[in-house]
Amino acid sequence: MRPSIWTVGALVSCLGAVSCSGDAGAGSGERSRAVASSSGAIELPAPRTDGEMPLERALALRRSVREFSPEELTLEEVSQLLWAAQGVTASWGGRTAPSAGALYPLEVYAATPEGLLHYLPEGHRARTVSTADLRPQLSQAALGQTAVADAPAVVVIAAVPARTEAKYGERAERYVQIEAGHVAQNVLLEAVALGLGGVPIGAFSDEEVARVLALEPGETPLYLIPVGHPADGG
Repeated sequence: MRPSIWTVGALVSCLGAVSCSGDAGAGSGERSRAVASSSGAIELPAPRTDGEMPLERALALRRSVREFSPEELTLEEVSQLLWAAQGVTASWGGRTAPSAGALYPLEVYAATPEGLLHYLPEGHRARTVSTADLRPQLSQAALGQTAVADAPAVVVIAAVPARTEAKYGERAERYVQIEAGHVAQNVLLEAVALGLGGVPIGAFSDEEVARVLALEPGETPLYLIPVGHPADGG
């Protein structure tokens, strides 16, 4: 058992609470702490910026992983993946992935057995969108791909193109798609650095994924990235 076992389920259960101590469901060693605001947005564990694996090693080890062990992810792991996708890294609001005009049209979600989380980069927080396990429905929307149903977390990259179109017009479509690629690679490399694996999936029904996730009008899904512990142990 790894120390600091704050599961995603514990995060979801914090919704509506004033605060949640890392003592709940945690093993020995250093504990994490998640704090829920009155709005239900929960502060995630602070991301690490000094991991042990060099970037070059992560690049060399990255492979598409489609089969996962049943081991769930800790809150720290989910927090790190979300930060890698869209974490704020500059005082003026700059993030881990470049964005045309710094307009940041992307929205990032994590579908887990315990529910759907929406990442809020400012303040490094997460909001519980649903407490249902949406992975089976996402798998169906992705042409029955089992990796989506079996992974303990599915990172979803969605976009609101209008944010970029306001400045760049018809060129915005290209810029938004390029940005989604930046974010996807960040997630995949972070997964490797955490001893996890993932696979980017673009084959799915946009309409069905948007319906399952209850995306807002004007928001469209671009990528599904199942992430978890490789079934073969690495």
